[in-house]
Amino acid sequence: MSISTSQSNSQAQMGAFSRAKELQKKLLFVLFALIVFRLGTFIPIPGIDSNVFQEIFSQNSGGLLGMFDMFVGGAVQRMSIFALGVMPYISASIIMSLLTAVNPTLEQLKKDGGEQGRQKINQYTRYGTVFLATLQGYGLAVGLENMMGSTGSAVIDPGIFFRLTTVVTIIGGTLFLLWLGEQITQRGVGNGVSLIIFSGIVANLPAAVASTLELARTGALSPFFIIILILFVLLIFTFIVFMERAQRKVFVQYPKRQVGNKMFGGEASHMPLKLNMSGVIPAIFASSVLLLPLTLSGLSGGRGPESFNILSNYLAPGKLLYLILYLSLIMFFCFFYTSIVFNPKETADNLKKNGGFVPGIRPGEDTANYFDYVITRITVVGALYLGLVCIIPEILRAKFSVPFYFGGTSLLIVVVVMMDTIGQIQSHLFAHRYEDLLKKTDFKGGL
Repeated sequence: MSISTSQSNSQAQMGAFSRAKELQKKLLFVLFALIVFRLGTFIPIPGIDSNVFQEIFSQNSGGLLGMFDMFVGGAVQRMSIFALGVMPYISASIIMSLLTAVNPTLEQLKKDGGEQGRQKINQYTRYGTVFLATLQGYGLAVGLENMMGSTGSAVIDPGIFFRLTTVVTIIGGTLFLLWLGEQITQRGVGNGVSLIIFSGIVANLPAAVASTLELARTGALSPFFIIILILFVLLIFTFIVFMERAQRKVFVQYPKRQVGNKMFGGEASHMPLKLNMSGVIPAIFASSVLLLPLTLSGLSGGRGPESFNILSNYLAPGKLLYLILYLSLIMFFCFFYTSIVFNPKETADNLKKNGGFVPGIRPGEDTANYFDYVITRITVVGALYLGLVCIIPEILRAKFSVPFYFGGTSLLIVVVVMMDTIGQIQSHLFAHRYEDLLKKTDFKGGL
């Protein structure tokens, strides 16, 4: 019975999709925009010796360059105009969120500014994106000039002109991707910036699968090991989906009230609290902090302070100190960011203003303390979940030489973006089926 019901639901959704012309146009626009992004990853920055840089990249693909290349779909490997992707915008957004939480002026602008306040904060975020892209573009130019291969420098003609050209190119590429992401959000389906990151991560997946199968063909990996690896990937994906959907529902009661001769209210509802409120931000923050010494050492071409070189060796991905600090920072940022996005006192005050209360808990401060208690407990579980998802792939790659392409952060991004996009597509299909139902129902009006 359940199988036939699921089949009928699937057939109904397919029928609704075939009739939803607007949704098809939106998906085609998303596909076109992502193709434009992929084409841009093959346009190199002027002045780069591609042969020398390919040699340098192949020697450092397991470090910082390889990590960034994973998020931008091979743009770093080819040192293209999209080498930074949308990472400056992501960093600016995170910084703006932190500033909004600690700055009373920005917090007031976000709460009471309405649409105009939101646009103002978005404008500040874009300014921050340009500023960070300028700094990172200049650092990238200096780092490229310091990179040496067996046949010479990675830059054909180092100097101020190359640095200026690189900065302008990087800023232009980042702003174009930001504009492209906004167009996807407005005219397509899903979050544009997230889909650009998603497409960058999965772009190199076929090559990674081919290289893994090549290792099995040559005997470097046994077929049994490949099967275990596939099952492990499926298990990780299932675990992430389960944990991302997990919620703690807080029971909330609303009292009855009389308006005229009618009685309203008295209903009970639930306040859903996500197990992982911070998303992938703790993993991104932790990676950024740990890779800072490696970044400085790489940009200096190994000729910087000796302390950076020593520290970068101990903090290389897969080392014991790296794993311990990575897990600790993920848990710290998980609690830190959750405290920013969820304010127990503000939630309790809003609940009190609307006449709601948690049964057995006094409204006001006691309710705020109860919310704080619940959030602390579920954040512990969420932080451990994020830590496990991020640490296990690193251990497999470092200790057992497993050719596991996805890292913890990229795994989370892929699954979360897929869930969000599929959810929006289903919402469009449901709305279209509802409109069809209304059109088929011929209400003439009157009695």
